[in-house]
Amino acid sequence: MVFIVIGVILLIVIWVISLYNGLVRLRNRRQNAFADIDVQLRQRHDLVPQLVETVKGYATHERELLLKVTEARTAAMAATTIDDKIKAEQQLSAALAGLKVQVEAYPDLKANQNFLQLQEELSDIENKLAAARRFFNAATTEYNNAVESFPGNMIARNFGFKREIMFDLGTDTRKNMEEPPKIQF
Repeated sequence: MVFIVIGVILLIVIWVISLYNGLVRLRNRRQNAFADIDVQLRQRHDLVPQLVETVKGYATHERELLLKVTEARTAAMAATTIDDKIKAEQQLSAALAGLKVQVEAYPDLKANQNFLQLQEELSDIENKLAAARRFFNAATTEYNNAVESFPGNMIARNFGFKREIMFDLGTDTRKNMEEPPKIQF
């Protein structure tokens, strides 16, 4: 009888350890996924000043917009936590989207070889970022499912695991995307 009780206790301990280790693996996978995003964000942050300087030469009266892009980049680089970085990058994405719209008013700028190359590099980085965000969100979903579903939620609650946020578009970008495009002839 004592061996049965010891066996059951041992099985419960192994089960709790297994659940805990699974949560740790999922949390680490999420953090690793964000590290991949960080690499792309660093490249993006390095490219933004070059893009701003190129646009400055053509769009002298767009200083406010260029200032917003620069401030958003600075805030994104200063962010330290994953949550802060996600919020700052949403603002930078919105500012860059505004810059893209303003560039349309400058045909000479759109034809500038340096600008075209920078725009192509930025587009490539944005595509890589999108892929990295998808992987990050998949890892976050898997982690959140483990943290919130039974019986993992009992272990998660007792060991400080909590639901994490996704890397989404942000409210400003989503609002802009919900508006139909304006086509003018």
